[in-house]
Amino acid sequence: MGRHVLGLHEVDRTEVGLAGGKGAHLGELSRIEGVRVPPGFCVTTDAFRRVVEPAVSGTRSTGAELRRIIEEIPVPDDIAEEVTDALSRLGDARTAYAVRSSATAEDLPGASFAGQQDSYLNVVGPEAVLRHISRCWASLFTERAVAYREHHGFDHAAVHMAVVVQRMVFPRAAGVLFTADPVTSNRKVASVEATFGLGEALVSGLVNVDSFKVRDDEVVSRSIATKELATHAAPTGGTRNVPVEPARRDEPTLTDPQVVDLVRLGRRIEAHFGRPQDVEWCLADDGFHIVQSRPITTLFPVPEADDEENHVYVSVGHQQMMTDAMRPLGISLWGMTSPMPRAEAGGRLFVDVTRVLASPQSRDDLMQVLGKSDPLIGDALRTVVERDGFLPPPSDDGPIRPIPGAAPATVETDPAVVTELIARGDASNAAAKRAIEGRTGPELVDFIVADLEELRRFLFDPRSYEAIMAGMQTTWWLNDHLQEWLGEKNAADTLTQSVPHNVTSEMGLELLDVADVIRPRPEVVAFLHDVADDDFLDRLPELPGGREARDAIQSYLDKYGMRCVGEIDVTRPRWSERPTTLLPMILTNIKNFGPGAGKHRFEQGLREARRKEADVLARLRTLPDGDRKAEETKRKIDRVRTFTGYREYPKYFLISRYFLYKQALTAEADRLVRAGVLTDREDVFFLSLPELQEVVRTNEVDHDLIRRRKDAFTSYQALTPPRVLTSDGEAITGAYRRDDLPADALIGLPVSVGTVEGRARVILDVADADLEPGDILVTAHTDPSWSPLFVAIAGLVTEVGGLMTHGAVIAREYGLPAVVGVERATHLIRDGQRIRLNGTDGYVEILG
Repeated sequence: MGRHVLGLHEVDRTEVGLAGGKGAHLGELSRIEGVRVPPGFCVTTDAFRRVVEPAVSGTRSTGAELRRIIEEIPVPDDIAEEVTDALSRLGDARTAYAVRSSATAEDLPGASFAGQQDSYLNVVGPEAVLRHISRCWASLFTERAVAYREHHGFDHAAVHMAVVVQRMVFPRAAGVLFTADPVTSNRKVASVEATFGLGEALVSGLVNVDSFKVRDDEVVSRSIATKELATHAAPTGGTRNVPVEPARRDEPTLTDPQVVDLVRLGRRIEAHFGRPQDVEWCLADDGFHIVQSRPITTLFPVPEADDEENHVYVSVGHQQMMTDAMRPLGISLWGMTSPMPRAEAGGRLFVDVTRVLASPQSRDDLMQVLGKSDPLIGDALRTVVERDGFLPPPSDDGPIRPIPGAAPATVETDPAVVTELIARGDASNAAAKRAIEGRTGPELVDFIVADLEELRRFLFDPRSYEAIMAGMQTTWWLNDHLQEWLGEKNAADTLTQSVPHNVTSEMGLELLDVADVIRPRPEVVAFLHDVADDDFLDRLPELPGGREARDAIQSYLDKYGMRCVGEIDVTRPRWSERPTTLLPMILTNIKNFGPGAGKHRFEQGLREARRKEADVLARLRTLPDGDRKAEETKRKIDRVRTFTGYREYPKYFLISRYFLYKQALTAEADRLVRAGVLTDREDVFFLSLPELQEVVRTNEVDHDLIRRRKDAFTSYQALTPPRVLTSDGEAITGAYRRDDLPADALIGLPVSVGTVEGRARVILDVADADLEPGDILVTAHTDPSWSPLFVAIAGLVTEVGGLMTHGAVIAREYGLPAVVGVERATHLIRDGQRIRLNGTDGYVEILG
């Protein structure tokens, strides 16, 4: 049997399993030179297992009843004796203690669990300490702790409770120190909150607190609150809230030198643990005592740089409408596909734009292009540019790559350009499919590395890029000039409905055709409503009409089965791998539409585009110099309709190629599993492509690396990436800076004209889509895999997106009013609320 009581000096950060998160951190803190930790000991998880686990495993009680049972279990004599002996070494019968829970799932890098279990202050006497140890054990099963573990995916049975007992400090002041600014995430700015007395009042929100910001050993801002209450030790044990003397209520709790000294102490702790810390402190007559330090789990990581200079990073995910964390193989493939240098942080990719911003000419081009695409990114970058001394002087390291989209596209307006590019893409992917077949081992990975060069050459062929930019730039021209000449906002939205060669909008319409095949077969419809397994296609032919239904779905998958939510990450499951993902969309189409809806939808959009064109040209001709304006506008309309559809094709080709790679690599992973090299086929997802190349060559893998990568990915999933991030770790939030909208409107970017009212459906997963006609889809972000839902909704609201991202393009294609870039839309709008969406001016109103 292990020891049940260990002094804090006997444990360190490696012994979370024995001392819990809090105990392990306190033990580690006590080893840092210059850091004063109140002396104490830890009642280990061995005691918890011995005393509590038998009671828990033998009862079905939950909640308050379970906690009562645990609190009434007598502490065994030998454990009680160890505790009493430890107390006698710390003080006498009158000594007061803090008794604090320390769960094994607590103060972890991915989840802090702060405040989820109970702590008790000013506990006097061995009997009271033992009683409160039992209470701490019981607090593992409070409703809030159970809910928190479930939310973060922790197995209740795998979590155990240690208890920390420390000599009580009776402070003049106490509070928390964040070694990185918790609001902006700036790692160079520390934030201190302080109040008189014990810090429990601050943590519980009972009192106003003084706030200080410190940068470079200087207090750069302070806010001194009126502090009417303070928490102090009660004479009979525990704590009580007492009024602060009126003369002291507006006094600062700390002097500036004390604040700076505290931050220096925090920096020492941060350096020891290697990451920003949330530190609980108290100030007694003999100086600062540290009573806890845990990692700040909400900070977005900073990309690594090979210098100490300032850097500015722009999120790739906000441009690609995929802000979820990516696994290492997905990041590796995407990074090897792109021609631009990438930075990685938090499972996301960023572009370092520092050098571009430092050059006045390239800066203007970048701000123009990004400002049109995503005004929040543009405004955030303006904030950086306006800061004195943050950006370096312009570099002499040679010319800067031209900003894509800044120069006018010169490709001729010829539909043959698009058809030729599409044919080249089809041919390139067909050649890759033939070439990859049969390859295994090092030969396979070597082929993929080499083929990425060919894929890059195609995707970033100047003629292909010119075709994309021709559509985008002509859209901007039409919107700018028709607003100037006719006072009409976003006229290009209607003019680009039902354009040719838009493979993503065709994907949505063709799923309506699949619904047409299934709709008249009631047995198949009933079967699909109850499907839970991805092998349902094999069972469909057993039903009347099932073979036709199977063939329709399979034919769709043959063309679009490489797509999925978050498709730029090759590790995400594709529709072909999980065809059940399509069923909610198919069943929604069956319910909401009649036969021929796909063809009707396209023809209706085409009629509206033609009507808008005739109307615009007729009105222009009535203006001064109207014939010239109408003629120029007609050329632009022809040009935008020629090239806008192609905008979606390069990504279609890219994702198709990725699926070829994925199929081959997962087959190779199966071989490595059979050979005993890998434990699971999905382990390859946590290796970069060069790392996988080495594993395949040597048949050896670092299992600890894969485990660490999996843990990191889990923690990254809980983070929200910023649009713009600096090397200081500061997440810079842009603003729309508009004051011409209704009060309380949620502001976004208008990307598809029209105003619509309807029921908000807040949907974060396509699999949860159950839509009715007239619903307005509200979600975080969409990529092409969401577009089949667009045929079934009346409007679209997203938190992420720009004028030319996929959701915006398809919304315009379908004539669907849409507003994107609405910050926190899925939190501010509740599912089922009635809302008004104005896609012309770019805002959403909550009606009730």
